[in-house]
Amino acid sequence: MRINAVVFLSLVFGLTVISCNEEYTPKPKGYFRISFPEHEYKIYSPEYCPFSFEYPVYANISRDTVFLDTLPENPCWMDINFPDLNGSIYLSYKEINKDHGLAKLIEDFHVLAFKHTVKASGIDESIINSENHVYGLYYNIEGNAASNIQFFATDSFNHFIRGSLYFNNAPNADSLAPVIHFVEKDIRHMIGTLKWK
Repeated sequence: MRINAVVFLSLVFGLTVISCNEEYTPKPKGYFRISFPEHEYKIYSPEYCPFSFEYPVYANISRDTVFLDTLPENPCWMDINFPDLNGSIYLSYKEINKDHGLAKLIEDFHVLAFKHTVKASGIDESIINSENHVYGLYYNIEGNAASNIQFFATDSFNHFIRGSLYFNNAPNADSLAPVIHFVEKDIRHMIGTLKWK
């Protein structure tokens, strides 16, 4: 009986000494691989909206029916949903008039966009200027911001569209970077094909 205890303790001691000599290297944190579809587009041109654009075939559009427990102020408020990517582009449309002047709409855009700078590590700004008389600003917000892409598009006289990209999970720039890069191409295509009616 005593010999078994000595053998057992010797074995445990030997394994402990052997296992302590090997260096341990932790594996880096990894993320799931995402397979993206090919970029293909179809036109969105409802009769009730004064604009049209092309959007991805792997997305769907739903009209906003409730905004902060009230009806949205315009039937052209919508979400472009990416079900396989767990994200959406939220679009709101306003007609430029005496109640909604262009300067005020742009100021509101800046206020909402810069609320994301708390978690941002940088903001890249680019100007929108297309041959379809579409002008505006495009913000690519880097870092762990809740919305990494914000933009507005206008004809400067009658129409104003504001858009923002959100994902239905906690912001993580490392894991979302490939998805944001993929959707950014779709957003830029949508803006490039935007036409006023």
